[in-house]
Amino acid sequence: MIQQSHGSNSGNKIVGTAMTPAETLSFFKTLGKKVITFFGYSVDYESEEFMLAIAKDVLSEYSPEKFLVNIGATSGGIGAVYPLAKALGFKTTGIVSSVAAKHMEYISKDVDHVCFVADTQWGGKLPDSNELSPTSKAMVACSDILTAIGGGEVSRDELLAAREQGKPIHFYPAEISHRYLIQHAKKTGMSFPESFWGAAHELFGINKSLRK
Repeated sequence: MIQQSHGSNSGNKIVGTAMTPAETLSFFKTLGKKVITFFGYSVDYESEEFMLAIAKDVLSEYSPEKFLVNIGATSGGIGAVYPLAKALGFKTTGIVSSVAAKHMEYISKDVDHVCFVADTQWGGKLPDSNELSPTSKAMVACSDILTAIGGGEVSRDELLAAREQGKPIHFYPAEISHRYLIQHAKKTGMSFPESFWGAAHELFGINKSLRK
């Protein structure tokens, strides 16, 4: 069931806390606008200023009257586009795993409507499967135009699924925070990162034939 209520941040409206991809898509259709979804890192970029400059240039091509801006609901990383989109007059939405409902402090205050999708993981493919998790299914289904500025494995999987569905994809290379990735490697015992460009770059940043 979809129940709309105010969230923990003053501007948020929680559309549902355990939605299916189909319910999420139905809600988006009620908004009556085309959907530009931004994909990217959920943590810091090496240059947030560079990332936001790209996002501002992208959004300058679209009208707030006809398009809304969708991201993954949280404020970190690519979520920094939310305040920019709001300042430019766009309605904003967020699609995120129900896992995030335990961490409402990370939900951006600049998201007008938040859809929590019933899921056991943050997104990407299901274990030992090529099938997308419910959250990623909803992200792809609700997006009319997909714009990625860098991005990791989850973004890569969602972009590939969208590509298979014939949806337009625009990819802009951007590095994840070097400091973050190095510290993460040390903390988890992983080897020193060989690249800071992200998993999505390996396909879409190099092989231009994969882009629309």
